[in-house]
Amino acid sequence: MDFQLTDDQRALRTGMRELLERRFPRTRLRAVVDGDAVRGDGDKARGGELDRALWRELGAAGLFALRLPESAGGVGLGLPEVVLAFEEAGRALLPGPLVATELAAGLSGSLAAGAAQGETVVTALDEGGAPVEHLASADVVLALGPTAVEVIPAEEVARSVEPMRSVDPTTPLHRTAPSRTRLAQTEQTGSADRTGKAHQATQAGPGRSGLVARLRREAALLTAAQQLGSASRTVELAVDHAKHRTQFGRPIGAFQAVQHLCAQMLVRAESARSVVYAAAVTEDPGDIAAAKLLADEAAVHNARDCLQVHGGMGFTWEADVHLHLKRAWMRAGQWQSAAAAEEELAAGLVSTVETCL
Repeated sequence: MDFQLTDDQRALRTGMRELLERRFPRTRLRAVVDGDAVRGDGDKARGGELDRALWRELGAAGLFALRLPESAGGVGLGLPEVVLAFEEAGRALLPGPLVATELAAGLSGSLAAGAAQGETVVTALDEGGAPVEHLASADVVLALGPTAVEVIPAEEVARSVEPMRSVDPTTPLHRTAPSRTRLAQTEQTGSADRTGKAHQATQAGPGRSGLVARLRREAALLTAAQQLGSASRTVELAVDHAKHRTQFGRPIGAFQAVQHLCAQMLVRAESARSVVYAAAVTEDPGDIAAAKLLADEAAVHNARDCLQVHGGMGFTWEADVHLHLKRAWMRAGQWQSAAAAEEELAAGLVSTVETCL
């Protein structure tokens, strides 16, 4: 089997990178971080507020509709192509509930309408208790329970939440009580349509099927893709700094200790890349768990090593290294934690051994 990217996939990745470099360059990222961002309509954005003009442009570029069939106004591609696009988003540290909006674009119903075009901003509420990101900027919330999924207005969720401090300055978070959503009642009464009511789905062990399980797996994989993009970008930042920063009359990249750090960063990023790309093809729960585990490790450890290569200036607010580290920390706890991924892998191994016996 050939796992090399096709010409179309390379073109997609290049186009996404060029779009983000044009519409979300480093100056724009720093403006968001410092609270000086200006929205597409010319008004100053409040802290953590999304730029709706940028969101609509992402929708027009097809970011949220890559997997929709052409008959439904989508691009008609697959999960591997979405992974490539989200890898570029992670590389640029693009803020916003990208994963939830992409998932909601594939759901029918009036409340989720417009997600594919970027007209509707969708955030997610996992009944496991994870914080809700960008709730103030969202129109609707994709709520995932143990056996059901529901799309509900953001205003309804906002009544039972409280803001919490976020380690990432570009990602505002809210804490909510899962039992206060309508899932607590709808899961008791059965399934209905997706226009704000719950869907029943089944889950059971490794290889579990059902709508909720599939959405969680896809969310974990797309989050891993963003982590991969961040891990790759920190390799570039570290190598570039090692080439130009001089000490004792020569670039610090000439010193073996720095070379080893950069080499270890590259190994982590490329190891994670192979697993993430493979999981996008197989869509196997165990492969996705491994992808999330390795991508989280690569993003966090690469950001730490990048900071080490930058030395004292790596700790400063003006450097971008800390933004990659903080975003990596936040993503590592989203959708599938390291402990959950390890449990998934362990369950898969046990199942394989039992099958062989």
